[in-house]
Amino acid sequence: MSIGNSPEDERPFHDESRETRTSVGRALQQARIAAGLTVDDVSSATRVRIAIVHAIEADDFTPCGGDVYARGHIRTLAKAVHLDPGPLISQYEAEHGGRPAPTPAAPLFEAERIRPERRGPNWTAAMVAAIVVVIGFVGFTAFKSGNTDSDAKSSVAEGSTPATSKPASPTPTKDKPAAPTGEPSDSAIAAAPQDKVTVQVSAPNGRSWISAKDHNGRMLFDGLLKKGDSKTFQDSTKINLILGDAGAIELYVNGKKIDGNFRPGAVQRLTYTKGDPVAG
Repeated sequence: MSIGNSPEDERPFHDESRETRTSVGRALQQARIAAGLTVDDVSSATRVRIAIVHAIEADDFTPCGGDVYARGHIRTLAKAVHLDPGPLISQYEAEHGGRPAPTPAAPLFEAERIRPERRGPNWTAAMVAAIVVVIGFVGFTAFKSGNTDSDAKSSVAEGSTPATSKPASPTPTKDKPAAPTGEPSDSAIAAAPQDKVTVQVSAPNGRSWISAKDHNGRMLFDGLLKKGDSKTFQDSTKINLILGDAGAIELYVNGKKIDGNFRPGAVQRLTYTKGDPVAG
């Protein structure tokens, strides 16, 4: 009795079911014939080209363009000839390497995760930076102002005399000499030039309209002389006056007062020349 394997057990296994099993193309062809359909009928019903139908029935799946298209054609042709496409597709996958492994999701997830994100501007950081700049500027200004004040105080403490502003001198009022009282002084008479006629018109008692012209008739003044005001006119030859209210007027001609005893409200027309005052 032999303990080892018998020679019959060492013979290669013979798969009789594979040899007896009908191929995918043959099964489709037999079903088409049994259904009474031609290749043209199947091509028209499925829109699969005639050449591809002939190739599939001959178990040549190269014209399909790949396993995905081959499985799609098998499913379409099987339905057209009234066959269940599931067993045929399973048989095709067993004979041609099976269904391709699906693409793992992890690499896709990693690629999506490392994709840079588009971010908008960081307004919070910009606002914080602006606030810091403003605070820094205010602090610098305050520090500089404090140093300036301390320098000024130290200069005063060391004995420097600060400049004091002088009060503004009052602006002298033009054409308002003091109203003469009584006879003019000798200096006023001496101040009148001898080669000209000088007439001073004052209104100490009220206001009056006056008009003054030189010897050529040129207007020197024409207007209202208010109370307390005075006007002085000079000419080389002659001064012509018109007094609207002679009673309110005092006259000094060539430094001497004219006692005209004018009545209030009276209008007087006067002419004065060089030398002694003589009313014209």
